[in-house]
Amino acid sequence: MAKDSNILGTWGNKDSMNLNSLVLNNIMSSQYFKSALYEKKTYHEVVDEIYYRVKHLEPWEKGSRKTSGLTGMCGGVRGVGGGGIVSTAFCLLYKLYTLKLTRKQVISLTIHTDSPFIRALGFMYIRYTQPPNELFEWFEEYLDDTETLDVKAGGGGVMSIGQMLRQWLTRIEWYDTLFPRIPVPVQKEIMERLHAHGPYKGDSYGANSRYDYEDEQYESKSSNAIDMPETFGNAASSSKDRNGSYNQHYSSSSDSHRDKKHSRSSRDDRERSRSSDRRRHHERYDNSDRYKSHKHHHHRRSSSREDQRRHHHRSRSPDDRYRNDKRGRP
Repeated sequence: MAKDSNILGTWGNKDSMNLNSLVLNNIMSSQYFKSALYEKKTYHEVVDEIYYRVKHLEPWEKGSRKTSGLTGMCGGVRGVGGGGIVSTAFCLLYKLYTLKLTRKQVISLTIHTDSPFIRALGFMYIRYTQPPNELFEWFEEYLDDTETLDVKAGGGGVMSIGQMLRQWLTRIEWYDTLFPRIPVPVQKEIMERLHAHGPYKGDSYGANSRYDYEDEQYESKSSNAIDMPETFGNAASSSKDRNGSYNQHYSSSSDSHRDKKHSRSSRDDRERSRSSDRRRHHERYDNSDRYKSHKHHHHRRSSSREDQRRHHHRSRSPDDRYRNDKRGRP
């Protein structure tokens, strides 16, 4: 479809909007979707509903997900299993899909000034319905957007629009559901364009803003608190900026680890040096004391013998000396 056309086509499954089947089934059976949203017939009515009702972007309301006793593919992150109470945000997302939004309406959502959740649902609509090879063009202008929102049910998942979009371009997991999968060649192109675009230029808003696409691909590590590649400005590497020059991006995780390791080794070297110096000092001190003690003891002993000889010589009477001298004469 030509970009100058106001008609916006969709990609993938036309009926499900590429939503997870469990999420979609819960939306269709939700009383909120069947009753309250059924009465909303226009784009502006739905936007107003988003403004007043959406408080997070998870697919399930807090505490309603039934995952106890489920294992394997039914264990949570794959979005299948026991279900729960589907969130207002996802009900309204699918309601927007039923309205068959135009290109201008979607763009209007992404630049809306009343609420970041209106913008976020506009971007989520794009992520679910547009071809993977067009996603970067949709998101590129907003990759450094610093407007923040709390995406986690119950709070504690603050991130910026720019960080959220970078995560959506590099991961398919979103809390307890999945985005449509991006083909590997397209994903590689997206990563190259992200690196060329440069790191995120705003502030960091916690672990929920981070992603581990590169770690997931190369299996270098796995963790809930994932390290951000350089496109978030959180990994050390050199990449070209838009003017073709190289910029160094410093990592708050890997560089700090190397600094700690270097400082630790330097500290150990200094300790070994100090220990060696102390040992040599003590050896010199001990040898010197040993020599002084031996010399003093020898001197005392020599002095004592000399005193004994003098005392013995003085203690003899003149007669004894005379007799001895006489004895010694021929």
